[in-house]
Amino acid sequence: MRFRFIEQHARTYPVRLMCRVLQVSPSGYYAWRSRPESARATANRSLLQDVRRLHGQHWGRYGSPRIHAALRAEGHRVSRGRVERLMHRHGIRALARRRFGPTTTDSRHQLPIAPNLLQQKFTASVPNRVWLADITYIPTGEGWLYLAAVLDLATRKVVGWAMRDHLRTELALGALMMAAQRQRPDPDLIHHSDRGSQLGFKRSSQHPEGGVCDEHSKAAVGSVWTSPVAVTGPSTCGRT
Repeated sequence: MRFRFIEQHARTYPVRLMCRVLQVSPSGYYAWRSRPESARATANRSLLQDVRRLHGQHWGRYGSPRIHAALRAEGHRVSRGRVERLMHRHGIRALARRRFGPTTTDSRHQLPIAPNLLQQKFTASVPNRVWLADITYIPTGEGWLYLAAVLDLATRKVVGWAMRDHLRTELALGALMMAAQRQRPDPDLIHHSDRGSQLGFKRSSQHPEGGVCDEHSKAAVGSVWTSPVAVTGPSTCGRT
């Protein structure tokens, strides 16, 4: 192992200095280097090339478990421990993925803020009594794709969804309209969401009998139910 360390760092530090520090003789090191490469060392060198290739193909995000799986998929008969030791020895590791993305929530607005109708009681025994709504984003080759979903709190099923390439009101409204058309809920339904950035719509718990709404949302949602639907202000739930 000491000779291997000297060989790996020979371009950085003088060989004789490393031999003195590691308490080995320079002649022993050069004798070790002149020996024919073992079959194991030859196999490791070839395996290392494949490991580096796969690591680069996946932008450095693969650690030893995924690299091992990728090698096995290519037909290599190698143990996971061997791959792990080889990667550790040569400083190959998975890069931490940066967390970044667009903002889907913005509470800095002057829109009406309604009380939190759920009061953190996230339970429902009957379907179509409480819906939870949120928006997430998905990276694609053409940019961000935004997904709005409506979840029934009782059944934990997605009852409505919509996808767009923007975060405007149309996105959240589309998910709610799909849910309403499919489920036909009673007027006492509570539609709960965060303080979204969708101006005039996704900003609250929403209740069909609420008293605060804007004309755009009232007209759009009112066309789904037979009675007018009011859209009220944000709750404190956050992401659902």
